[in-house]
Amino acid sequence: MSAANTDPVNDSIQFAIRDGVAAITLNKPEKLNAMSVAMDRLLNELVIDINNNDDIKAVVLTGAGGRAFCAGSDLTDLEGYGTSWQYRNRFDRNLDYAIGIWKIRKPVITAVDGYCIGGGLEMFCASDVRLATRASSFGASEIKWGWHGGSGATQFLTRVVGPGHASELLLTGERIDAAEADRIGLLNHLYETREDMMRGAMRIAQTIASRPPIAVEAVKKLVRVAQSSSIDIGLAYENDLFTYEMRTNDADEGKRAFAEKRAAEFRGD
Repeated sequence: MSAANTDPVNDSIQFAIRDGVAAITLNKPEKLNAMSVAMDRLLNELVIDINNNDDIKAVVLTGAGGRAFCAGSDLTDLEGYGTSWQYRNRFDRNLDYAIGIWKIRKPVITAVDGYCIGGGLEMFCASDVRLATRASSFGASEIKWGWHGGSGATQFLTRVVGPGHASELLLTGERIDAAEADRIGLLNHLYETREDMMRGAMRIAQTIASRPPIAVEAVKKLVRVAQSSSIDIGLAYENDLFTYEMRTNDADEGKRAFAEKRAAEFRGD
């Protein structure tokens, strides 16, 4: 991997690209990878870079240290967001890490080993494919401290696991283990070890990276449309994008590769 971050100040988030896959690693294990304002700002800068880099086809997000993916926001650093009004407008300022993950156009595979709490759970639910080890646990703990999550907790979680399971997690603030998370549909895959999980994450990401980029991004968009609109609107939108894709060079390459019984080589045009 070729690291994109060389500034020691930015070691709290590691970033690398290999074979069409961008790897983002939250790297503040002494604080359970809790997100500071500086980390939030850096992550959102990476989101812009990822969206505008045609060499990146998929993203793998994880946390370092073996104890946590992310324990949410660093509560000792919240004053860094500014006034209450500035904090309220952080989405528009590209200064919210969970919404940053939501804004990535390429598919995001998030791999959790350890705690996934608060804003960490919001990032997890904002991802497209969700993996975890059996050592992981999940919680929307904010209700214990006097508030609910403000970066998608009620919206993302409800769409992922349904209103009943989401309500129980959000209203109690209690953590669940990986087996329960798998049972309620929070996970795509559950692994015994971190090594197995990271191999699985890269395998999924590299498979996605081998697919036609226009169609991949269209699928991600249409899955979101399905979550937030009527089926009639979704079907119409799907047909429009399908019709466009069928006239791309990648579609022509796919048809040639099928006829010639070889792997297609997609270029994203």
